[in-house]
Amino acid sequence: MSTQNTFREELIATARAIATPGKGILAADESTGTIGNRFDKIKVENNEENRRAYRDLLLTSENIQEYISGVIFFEEQLLQKSDEGVLFPELCKQKGMVVGIKVDKGVKPLYGTDGETEVQGIDDLDKRCQKYYQQGARFAKWRAVLKIDSKTGCPSELSVHQNAYGLARYAAICQNNGLVPIIEPEVLMDGDHTIEQSFAVHQRVQAAVVKACHDHHVLWEGALLKPSMVQPGSTSGKKASAKEVAYATVTCLQRTMPPALVGVNFLSGGLSEEDATLHLNEMNKIKERVPWNLSFSYGRALQASCLKAWGGDKENKKKAQEAFLVRAKANGLATLGKYEGGNSAESSESLFVANYSY
Repeated sequence: MSTQNTFREELIATARAIATPGKGILAADESTGTIGNRFDKIKVENNEENRRAYRDLLLTSENIQEYISGVIFFEEQLLQKSDEGVLFPELCKQKGMVVGIKVDKGVKPLYGTDGETEVQGIDDLDKRCQKYYQQGARFAKWRAVLKIDSKTGCPSELSVHQNAYGLARYAAICQNNGLVPIIEPEVLMDGDHTIEQSFAVHQRVQAAVVKACHDHHVLWEGALLKPSMVQPGSTSGKKASAKEVAYATVTCLQRTMPPALVGVNFLSGGLSEEDATLHLNEMNKIKERVPWNLSFSYGRALQASCLKAWGGDKENKKKAQEAFLVRAKANGLATLGKYEGGNSAESSESLFVANYSY
């Protein structure tokens, strides 16, 4: 019996638990450098204790489990504890939330292309997955990054192929070591492309990922997809409505993804907190039936208001938690198509960062 068969039932159960309707994923997997950039904006020193305190704030938010089914960690968090001395993975388990772990090691140049990239971290991934499983993780994340540039022909066939097969190889390794893979082929918002050009690239990328995953015998019933939304480029001068983005994004999935896939947890990709929620809500209002749970795996779009409210001051902990729960609840409703709109201009501020990496 293969290792994948050994984990088969657990992988399926884990994926279904994460894909619970009304809930989504908190992407709290910022690297030390990335969380430092966010702390800089609120004038908070980037040290281990401040990082721990902020993560404690998120994970101890009252009834967080009503809206969050899984939390993606950066490796440091697996060994950190709450103010009450409980390891973060155990705290999540107590609340019924599944622990995930970022396992890619960032991007490096894909030589022979016009500034395109590939992801590193495959070499020792099997050993790291085994360690993370022992530390309580049950799903993983690997982010591939592709860009659109009609002038240079990006994404190139080499970039699409290399990133698709990297994602598939990662997914197969994770499943053979007990972790549900989140397959994340992100097409960046950067560029002046139209929504039609974005659709064509998303369809080509997602089709390539599906082909590669089939070639690597990935168990779709024990996997999740984390795609970007189909929308115009950030410098196109055009903004598509939430309905337009939703229709294009769902149509693309219908044309590429197998029904066996359990759930789709979108990344926010630099959208404002409010837009990320509205786009997801419109997807779940589309009449045409889809076989997947459509949900979220947001980082910035769940945390921006929370970080501002916190400001590094422990006296602001409750206020920050309330801001976080507002966004968590809003997105929980959006997974059901029941979100009725926001009430804060602050949540509509753009969170876009050019050529975003973390």
